[in-house]
Amino acid sequence: MDLNSKLAILADAAKYDASCASSGGVKRNSVGGRGLGSNEGMGICHSYAPDGRCISLLKILLTNFCQYDCLYCVNRASSNVPRARFTVDEVVHLTLDFYRRNCIEGLFLSSGIIRSADYTMEQVVEVARCLREDHDFRGYIHLKTIPDAAPELLQRAGRYADRLSINIELPTEQGLAALAPEKDGAAIKRSMARLRIHIEEAKAEAQETARAPAVSLPGARPRRARPKAFAAAGQSTQMIVGADGATDATILATSAQLYGGYRLKRVYYSAFSPIPDASSSLPLQAPPLLREHRLYQADWLMRFYGFEAGEIAAGSGGMLSLEMDPKLAWAVAHPERFPVDLNAAPRELLLRVPGLGVKAVDRLLLARRVRRLRADDLKRLHVPQRRVLPFVVLADHRPAATSAPLAQAVAMAKAPPVQSALF
Repeated sequence: MDLNSKLAILADAAKYDASCASSGGVKRNSVGGRGLGSNEGMGICHSYAPDGRCISLLKILLTNFCQYDCLYCVNRASSNVPRARFTVDEVVHLTLDFYRRNCIEGLFLSSGIIRSADYTMEQVVEVARCLREDHDFRGYIHLKTIPDAAPELLQRAGRYADRLSINIELPTEQGLAALAPEKDGAAIKRSMARLRIHIEEAKAEAQETARAPAVSLPGARPRRARPKAFAAAGQSTQMIVGADGATDATILATSAQLYGGYRLKRVYYSAFSPIPDASSSLPLQAPPLLREHRLYQADWLMRFYGFEAGEIAAGSGGMLSLEMDPKLAWAVAHPERFPVDLNAAPRELLLRVPGLGVKAVDRLLLARRVRRLRADDLKRLHVPQRRVLPFVVLADHRPAATSAPLAQAVAMAKAPPVQSALF
């Protein structure tokens, strides 16, 4: 099979993995003529899909052959799909070639399991090693790691990759046992714990190195020892939404545990997509894409707005509302917490006001040091008045005692933007 045919198969096979964001990498570039590539700055070009999605990473599988038979996976052992396999040199060649054409800023590499977990992981790590050491590649590398692989292989992967990820797959142990019986939920979490330890050790070493005095030889410039990097952009994971009966409340509770227990950078949510020759254990239809979108909004509330997982999807049978975003739904369910005085409320309460983002809250806090905030000030601070005013008190504004303003805000929120399909 020629390289283009392999690329067509293995790029398409990788599209179901959503956890390939490139945020948080160590800044590296090739200024001064050393090395190849960069993961920062505006010199990196991006390719765009027909629906407008930005694609900045070469996202492929090393192979879609797999000895596992996970029911939700199109690449499972029993699936009747075209198969292909790259060599290490082919992946390296493609990455460098696409980068030189300004199509990508880095590589996202995953793989099916062939021969054994250790053998597959060795191949994945060798791609990253070859790019870094043989070609001095400075771009972004994200490796999907295999939880059953030997700990020393995971440790090697972190030396070359900016980010590592291990997919938790499903939010409950019961769902994993039913749909992916060959995968071990305990092993996945053990590997996450190992990665967390290595990442924290590398950060501690970097801090100690920064505090240590520079060492110099006679006639040379003082230099500090360079700390060993390990997956500086952290680790992430992905959960499939809608393949089992887990509610949104269960999914968010699992995410909260992963954030707290393993210091994950991101949990990605991927709406289940029906596959050919699917098992009868799987749903016949995909969940609404808006459900995936609401989970991302709820995830943002947990990470940046101080919300607990249990309070976001507390009603409606543990499911998030599809008609309004989770923050507005929480505000409607807790009218006793409103209106909020923008001139006196603490930051944590301002973050709960629908329409106020983190940056807007910070601007309001700075502005109210100078003067008492009025309704016109919201416009100057780029705050959406129509969304915010029903929930706040200002020097010249107080919501009417009737529920009309709140009903108006809810009606506005019930017309969500159209979300394009991921593929």
